[in-house]
Amino acid sequence: MKHIINIILAAGMTLAATACSDDDTVGVPDAGMQATTGYFSSGESYKADIYYKPYVGYVGDPMPFFDPQSRTFRILYLQDMRDGNSVVYHPIHQLETADAASYTGGEEAIACGGASEDDPAIGTGSTVFAGGKYYTFYTGHKAASPREVILRATSDDCRHWTKDRAFRMEAPEGYNRDEFRDPYVFFDDEAGVYRMVVATLLNGRSVLAQFTSEDLAHWTETEPFFFNKWGRFYECPDVFRMGDWWYLVYSDKDITRQVQYFYARTLRELMTMGDDPQFPWRDEGKLEGTSFYAGKTASDGTNRYIWGWCATRQGNLPEGTADWAGSLVVHKLVQNADGTLGLACPDGVMERIGRQGAVVEMDRKGEPDGSVASGYTLSAGDEVRFSRLGYQNRIEFDVEVADPHTAVFGIALADCSDRDYSYRIYIEDRWNNLKFDRRSLDSDGNEQRRNINAFGFISPDDGRYHVTMTVDQSVCVVYVNGQYAFTNRVYGMQRNPWSLFCSDGSVKISNVKLFDSAR
Repeated sequence: MKHIINIILAAGMTLAATACSDDDTVGVPDAGMQATTGYFSSGESYKADIYYKPYVGYVGDPMPFFDPQSRTFRILYLQDMRDGNSVVYHPIHQLETADAASYTGGEEAIACGGASEDDPAIGTGSTVFAGGKYYTFYTGHKAASPREVILRATSDDCRHWTKDRAFRMEAPEGYNRDEFRDPYVFFDDEAGVYRMVVATLLNGRSVLAQFTSEDLAHWTETEPFFFNKWGRFYECPDVFRMGDWWYLVYSDKDITRQVQYFYARTLRELMTMGDDPQFPWRDEGKLEGTSFYAGKTASDGTNRYIWGWCATRQGNLPEGTADWAGSLVVHKLVQNADGTLGLACPDGVMERIGRQGAVVEMDRKGEPDGSVASGYTLSAGDEVRFSRLGYQNRIEFDVEVADPHTAVFGIALADCSDRDYSYRIYIEDRWNNLKFDRRSLDSDGNEQRRNINAFGFISPDDGRYHVTMTVDQSVCVVYVNGQYAFTNRVYGMQRNPWSLFCSDGSVKISNVKLFDSAR
């Protein structure tokens, strides 16, 4: 019966049916459209609004906080212009969102200083609200030593900011005067003081310096917040309490280039973990792959979200070298009973991409069995191709692995019939990995894979998966079982077919759904 189905499909469809084209039709077969990849363009616009990118420039390190006055999230971020200016760069711009999916603003909040000032270039910081006033602590960067100092700006309305020219913090003796950045300020309820942690080096050793204050104006050096035995430089630190656990989230600049975290039952335990002889401690985790960076969090008292950036890629190729800055990406933090953290798609993003459309099968490879309505059974080498995506989409489906911990399956993107390559996101149930790569065929028809990104996860013992993929322009995020997020830059997936495939083992795929936004 499988062979008969394949013959019928082959007779009814031509290469043009799933070829790459510049048409933006979604959810219907595109037979008769331009069938050459030379005509194809990605359709990348100058602005993205779910995974935010401004019309001009790019989003660098985000600094989110929840505004108790407006009851919205404010996201300050470093605006990257890529204008070749190596002296004056990265002013702070600001956004506002109520749902972590729709953003307003984007205007400049804190301008760069002049070449002779402390902040011709600006680095990451944080914002707190106290006594009816907003305080943003940020990094001032210049060529001459001390290259980095901590500065402050204030605002009465969280829109118009004034630099406090009297506030300036240099690295104390013993700390590196040129690597002293990314201040994160939070209020410690138990001690009744504000704490500031700063990414730096102490006698050549990577640490988080710590200062305390009762008024946000006068700061006292105290013991380092966290020692690092492995040489990682902990950029963009973020400290918070969630339920019964304390967390330190940071971005590892030197080794993994990933957003990672430590967790402990008390703040004191968190602060002393780095001194433990068993370090690296068991209470350490990674949150994402290498295409999500500089993640920092904010909570409205109910949900906590983490914002980071997904880099653009040189040459507009997913495998191209990652640039600094790109698009703003957000996940919802999920806290597990053992204190570990997971990542899920924010409800606001689900709602923004919530208009359900038809899932139209275009063709298939191998011998898959089933249909969209009944679900598909796929074995190694089987693939089902569907009609083209638009600019903002959400794909959902369920998977049951026939023999748990043995299968490899996933989603192919820009999967056109007139080119010999595609981009693939693999869910490696067999190997406990999420992988993103470029799959191509050589002149002899042999498959070649170029790995672009990877992230480890724990495959479920029951072999059951719920997969959600969200797309905004060239940003693609895959969520697995409401616990794992995997962000990638995939140029060319919009306006092109996509596929579900199995490359190892056997899987049952059901409840395949396609959504778009109502923009």
